[in-house]
Amino acid sequence: MKVSDMNKTQSVGMTILFCVMIFGFGIASLVSPDAEYSETENRTLAQMPALSLDSLLDGSFEADYEEYMTDQFVCRDGWIALKTDVERAAFRTQINDIYFAEDDYLIEAHTGVFDTDQAAENMEILAQFVETYAEQFDAGHMTVMVIPNAVDILQDKLPAFADTYEEEEYLSGLETAVSERSSSAADTVWFNARQVLWEHREEEIFYRTDHHWTTLGAFYVYQAWAKSRGYEIPAADSYEIETVTEAFEGTIQSKLGIHTVTDSIQLYLDPDAPAYTVVKDGNGEQTDSLYEYSALETKSKYDIFLGGNNALTSIETEAGTGRKILVIKDSYAHCFVPFMLPEFDRIDVLDIRYYNQELSALIEEEGYTDILVLYNVSGFAEDTSLAKLLY
Repeated sequence: MKVSDMNKTQSVGMTILFCVMIFGFGIASLVSPDAEYSETENRTLAQMPALSLDSLLDGSFEADYEEYMTDQFVCRDGWIALKTDVERAAFRTQINDIYFAEDDYLIEAHTGVFDTDQAAENMEILAQFVETYAEQFDAGHMTVMVIPNAVDILQDKLPAFADTYEEEEYLSGLETAVSERSSSAADTVWFNARQVLWEHREEEIFYRTDHHWTTLGAFYVYQAWAKSRGYEIPAADSYEIETVTEAFEGTIQSKLGIHTVTDSIQLYLDPDAPAYTVVKDGNGEQTDSLYEYSALETKSKYDIFLGGNNALTSIETEAGTGRKILVIKDSYAHCFVPFMLPEFDRIDVLDIRYYNQELSALIEEEGYTDILVLYNVSGFAEDTSLAKLLY
């Protein structure tokens, strides 16, 4: 066979192989059953969008279909892992908006999260909420606690030239917005969690593979908050610290599709905590534990705290303080709430994303003495449900 014929044969072969791969994977993706949830990434996957004339004309169908194909592509997890391995081999220190930081930390950059219209709208919504309830919950009875992410606090671990300015600026804007709307109670409504965490930045206050803070980080912030409110200040040695797993691989690691290190999850158990009962989502079923140990058998091990996200979880205690608090939150609050048991007769934990009743009616009917708004800053900036705070 002549060299030219051999080259031609190879070219045809490569073309056929390329077409088989492209069309083969495309067809396989179309005929394979759609997955509803990715346990690896701990999120709901996009489903086939409904086709309509309006969605075609405004371009939303095309965008939704592209997201659907990305989420449902056959062998998706394997391709994500391969992409990460190739980029790591090229010595990249940031992949998929995630920094490979010192001490095996994977830290999300949150690029572009804080300069969107949604982030600005959420800042204004929070300010309006504080203004609405500042008089009802006077000094010392309303707290806004927005927790900075690891990218802000663990700056010393980041690669050279990593930029954390956007998050710092957004937190500062939130503090100003809250203070301007809370009148005479300005110095007591905003709680500076950043300062507390910054002082402990050399300790393990964030997971290495997950976007949450650790129970230790939550403890330090609770301790400072309790002091600012005149509550009893717990000491670390007053808790029985139980390590329930050393095999936690979090959501950040899952986004990369690889295995790096594993994290441990610790519970801070107070032997002197008052007795309590827990009711989730108003279904009437009671438990006597804030911890869902069965979550340790799943990918989403952080769900051991409160059993994961629920619209409304009510905790009745025998603290006997006369205080009743509403915690409006994201999942950062889940490991924070157990520290609150000694100070409140009732703790209602509300996730506005899943709560479809009027919040104003709940506040009026339940007669809360206190309100705590507790979010992580990137989660707050991206939340599309916060308008419900004003209903």
